Amino acid sequence: MADEKIIIGAETEHQLNGILSIPQTVGSVPAVVLVHGSGPSDMDEKIGSNAPFKDLADGLFEKGIAVLRYDKRTFVYGKEMKNDLELSVKEESIEDTILAADFLRDDSRIDSDKIFILGHSLGGMLAPRIDAEGGNFAGMVIMGGSPRKFEDILMDQNNEVLNSLNPFLKWIAKKQIAAISSKLKNIYELNDEEAKSTRVLGKHVRAYYLKEMGEHSSVNYLRESNKPIFILQGEKDFHVTVEKDFEGYKKLLGERSNVKFKLYPNLNHLFMPSVYGEIRKAKKEYKVAQHVDRQVICDIAEWVLQQGGTSKF
Repeated sequence: MADEKIIIGAETEHQLNGILSIPQTVGSVPAVVLVHGSGPSDMDEKIGSNAPFKDLADGLFEKGIAVLRYDKRTFVYGKEMKNDLELSVKEESIEDTILAADFLRDDSRIDSDKIFILGHSLGGMLAPRIDAEGGNFAGMVIMGGSPRKFEDILMDQNNEVLNSLNPFLKWIAKKQIAAISSKLKNIYELNDEEAKSTRVLGKHVRAYYLKEMGEHSSVNYLRESNKPIFILQGEKDFHVTVEKDFEGYKKLLGERSNVKFKLYPNLNHLFMPSVYGEIRKAKKEYKVAQHVDRQVICDIAEWVLQQGGTSKF
């Protein structure tokens, strides 16, 4: 059987169900760990009627690459975690991804020099930090990520929605967005204790979550890393932009020979064909059942298989 049910963090209090899709071949195979975007998410990263992580796992498996995916900690333990004042991306994502990498290294069927991280959206933003803080991957695949701070992306998304509204709704929304903006502007002036007690988005997102992430900027990790990186974005992605995000990565890393960039025409944030192409219709967009574009999977597989392992870098 190619899909094996596994548990990440079996020795911890946050055990997570996962699946290891592993080709049945002679000798060891390269492997990829999938890291979710923002919010609670299952191992398939199910969004509306779509399951991008299942598509990636199935597609890469067919190309001879093992793929490890697992439920996100906030998906399984969200009820108890939402009241945790100290919650940061470390507890939400980073610790479990490092455990997943270690899990693969302990499997003799996996080539331990060829374990890669593939981060989607927020997962892509966190990938350089995860690598530096103990992931020790052979390389990184960043899909629909950003070198910017998370709160700057949120504000851009809010303003994009605002600009699409009729005048009356715009007037109401403008006040709400201004209130959020003023909260976000001050987060780095708060000390950690103040940040932990300051709500910035909804009932549960506290300033500390954003502050801690912003203080560990992906830009700094990317500058210090010499790992091979593959950066992909859909041209019709309305969560991040070509100008600020894809081009931002190019400005930062474009000189490096071991960094590859690819922009995909007419694909959205899930690397599926664009339907409505507007952020205010996101729910409707993701209700349409689709699959990750075949070319995207082929390109990732080709890139992973071309990498020579950690000893070369």
